[in-house]
Amino acid sequence: MQQVLFTNPATVLGLLMLVLGAVFYTHQSRHPFWQKFYQFVPALLLCYFIPSLLNSFGVIDGEDKTLYYMASRFLLPTALVLLTLKLDLRAIARLGPKAIIMFFTGTLGIVIGAPIALLVTSALFPELLGDHGPEAVWRGMTTVAGSWIGGGANQTAMKEIYGVGDTIFSAMIAVDVIVANVWMAVLLFMAGKAREIDAANGADASAIESLKQRMSHWEANNARMAHLNDLIFIVAIGFGVTGLAHVGADLLGPWFELNHPELERYSLGSKFFWIIVIATAVGIGLSLTRVAKLEEAGASKVGSAFIYVLVATIGMHMDIKAILDSPVYFLLGGIWMLVHASLMLLMAKLIKAPLFYMAVGSQANVGGAASAPVVASAFHPSLAPVGVLLAVLGYAVGTYMAWFCGQILQVLAGG
Repeated sequence: MQQVLFTNPATVLGLLMLVLGAVFYTHQSRHPFWQKFYQFVPALLLCYFIPSLLNSFGVIDGEDKTLYYMASRFLLPTALVLLTLKLDLRAIARLGPKAIIMFFTGTLGIVIGAPIALLVTSALFPELLGDHGPEAVWRGMTTVAGSWIGGGANQTAMKEIYGVGDTIFSAMIAVDVIVANVWMAVLLFMAGKAREIDAANGADASAIESLKQRMSHWEANNARMAHLNDLIFIVAIGFGVTGLAHVGADLLGPWFELNHPELERYSLGSKFFWIIVIATAVGIGLSLTRVAKLEEAGASKVGSAFIYVLVATIGMHMDIKAILDSPVYFLLGGIWMLVHASLMLLMAKLIKAPLFYMAVGSQANVGGAASAPVVASAFHPSLAPVGVLLAVLGYAVGTYMAWFCGQILQVLAGG
């Protein structure tokens, strides 16, 4: 186990904030080097990748989940509230059905990608097949399918349903985190090239551009200098709703878990699920009231800042050196993700879907509610709610589709 230089969460948070500050400082620099650099590397990607390097080389402790818990349970729901205050439901409705098509294409890619990856990898390493005990590779893969289609609750459900052993489960968690985070980094990079990619594919991004322009036009005509009162009201509404969401989650999660365990497949027993659902629902409701005027003082900018903090805390859990510990499993995961990505890109090409639909549809599967809004926000802050809605859909279908994927894997492994 490597020595870690900084373990105090306060110190680590300070380092992460300095990383974000450095990225934003260089991003707005007029120096020719930085202007050229950021033409190729999105700032959001650096906010994610640099913390992963700090973890990989023992500067910070990526095993400590304190900051991620804070960011995902406190800052993320607050950000969702603030980002939805200027929600334009009609404009989102005009985005059309392509987002749903791409989401289910992503789900299909994960379901069929698993057996394809197992077949290809077992051709090189035959020992991956034939084992039907608790530590069988195919059993471990069911937990990754649960995570990549739904989330943590679905992953746990697969562990129990298929009796997955602790050793293979731990190995597959590493595959899940590393491969999913690498793919997220690719999506963030592609988001910075969205216009060029859409133009090359002949995709019609007019509805997305229209929404972005409407938001930009509204901001140009209504934005004002934020005073202290405005900022206090913004954080009061954001964190107030987050507190309310936690109250609701503390009541609803255990109630469903105790009284309706058969609904666990829908993640209704997960407190995190209810936090996200309640915060988003209340934010949408507030967008129809006078509270929405807080956007004039920059409510969404505060929300976006929280999203960047979340990105940094997600990145600090990726250890790029872990790939060397279980290369066979990471090869398996890499092929699996390649099938998913290829199917997404193919479908996007066939239906001429903008990159936004592909990226958010994929991340709503693979990353869930914690990171789908991040990828959506990389295109525009006003699009974050689309990522949340698709991620909630992933929670609903995750257990079903992961179970089906497990059945295919079991047959393939000769069980």
